[in-house]
Amino acid sequence: MRLSKLYMPTLREDPQDAEIASHKFLLRAGMIRKTASGIYTYLPLGYRTIRKIENIVREEMDNAGAMEILMSAIQPAEIWRESGRWDKFGPEMFKLKDRNDREFCLGPTAEEYFTTLIRDEVKSYKDLPLNLYQIQTKYRDEKRPRFGINRAREFSMKDAYTFDTNEENLDIAYMNMYRAYENIFDRLHLDYKIVEGDNGAMGGHESHEFVALSETGEGVIVYSPSGKFGATEEKAPVQYVLPEKEEEKEISKVHTPGAKTIEEVSEFLKVDKKRCAKAVNLMVEDEPLLVFIPGDRELNMAKLISHIAVPEHEIRMMEDEEIVKIGSSVGYTGPKDIDVRILIDKSLTLMNNLVIGANEEEYHFINANYKRDFDGEVVDDLLLVEEGDKVPDSDENYEFARGIEVGNIFKLGTKYSKALNATFLDENGKEQYFVMGSYGVGITRSVTAIIEQNHDDNGIIWPLAVAPYEAIITIVNVKDEAQVELGERIYKDLKKKGVEVLLDDRRDRAGVKFKDRDLIGIPLRVTCGKKSKDNIVEYSTRKEMENSEITAGEAITKILAEVKNK
Repeated sequence: MRLSKLYMPTLREDPQDAEIASHKFLLRAGMIRKTASGIYTYLPLGYRTIRKIENIVREEMDNAGAMEILMSAIQPAEIWRESGRWDKFGPEMFKLKDRNDREFCLGPTAEEYFTTLIRDEVKSYKDLPLNLYQIQTKYRDEKRPRFGINRAREFSMKDAYTFDTNEENLDIAYMNMYRAYENIFDRLHLDYKIVEGDNGAMGGHESHEFVALSETGEGVIVYSPSGKFGATEEKAPVQYVLPEKEEEKEISKVHTPGAKTIEEVSEFLKVDKKRCAKAVNLMVEDEPLLVFIPGDRELNMAKLISHIAVPEHEIRMMEDEEIVKIGSSVGYTGPKDIDVRILIDKSLTLMNNLVIGANEEEYHFINANYKRDFDGEVVDDLLLVEEGDKVPDSDENYEFARGIEVGNIFKLGTKYSKALNATFLDENGKEQYFVMGSYGVGITRSVTAIIEQNHDDNGIIWPLAVAPYEAIITIVNVKDEAQVELGERIYKDLKKKGVEVLLDDRRDRAGVKFKDRDLIGIPLRVTCGKKSKDNIVEYSTRKEMENSEITAGEAITKILAEVKNK
């Protein structure tokens, strides 16, 4: 492709709304353009990279025995109502009606769609196992789209689903996909970690996330230095360190004027924050719920959601008047003598002489003890992991890192096959529910992850496997016949040998060409300059940025070797 013919509207200045490097450079390099909030158009260079990532994913999925299909992005409401998720999925679902007033959604995910497809077609165990996938556009009406295509309202994703006869065969399918994902992200040259994930709204009983490490990532992962354990921040178990046991004392109500926060209460009463029960006042599906955790920790919402099995959008903090309505007082809520559902983190039940709110303005109870003075539903772990926490069954402390989730795999079990009554006949002629797995790769998210890990102040540094083009030839001065002749010769020779190559034959100044070349990040570079008449070019890579003067033939040989080994 000749740059004089390529639609590549580069920008010299950083866009004002671009918060992270990938967003900034994709816009500046003329690879994407914003259509509306969270909606983007992919221009020629950007779309070439998208297709390359898709093809890597496609090759590895095919190698793993999966079969590609393509379903509509529009899904009928009926299948979501069958599963019970039409009203529960939340405001992220784009809903629409056709001219006949029938309801549909723009698919945010595809569990229902794949399950009903199989339910209507596969009837015997002889047709299993089955692994189907698609690469399709997904839609989620994000409350706050940000970070460019990383958290967009329209995004490209590979989703796959396996259907098996039992849990043992699901385990085999799951590990097959696990290995395929390792191959995918290795080929994308990502620095990533595999961690245990929270199943969240997906359901099921086991999941792993593939997280590309990045300081700008929205997610936090924790792992052991030895590499034996890794989990998302939401999933990581907390082994809470208890304070020293005390002799039980008599409960008493004390006046605590102006002490509403844990810090204020702890300071006023001279009590360790660990022994101050922190109240989290929630409304869940319009019903009050009080959650109590140690005062020095934060509530892990993902663990709470997993326990109460209610979607996140149905949970909110209580308003002040709602706190009063349940018989408490703002800032003084406690678990004693209050008639609402109460959840208590197990750690509080293992301590004694706690400080709890008295549900009365400016009063707390001191020396409160579980069962003797208050009661509630005990949950093993509702805490968010923190620096200094120990990795389970080890002496290692958790290490923390930020990252971008680029892939996930879930063991769904029979969650969706039961909800949608999807069955097959086993070898005994008995109906059984399909045992399912779900496997996603974020195609567009992978683009942002690659750039976040591969850029400098000048622009993108594409790995060769996903670069829009593999090589670029820059003619410094198109008025110089020797430079033009040599550039054209190298260009045609590389094209003939199957190299994806750009020829910068524009009439712009050399400085403009060099800046654009750095910005768009093509890995292998040849510069035809003043020594072209002697068949000498400058060769460099975008990563090293070190020029060496070699013959045109040597440059071609180097490029062919790099492309062969990508």
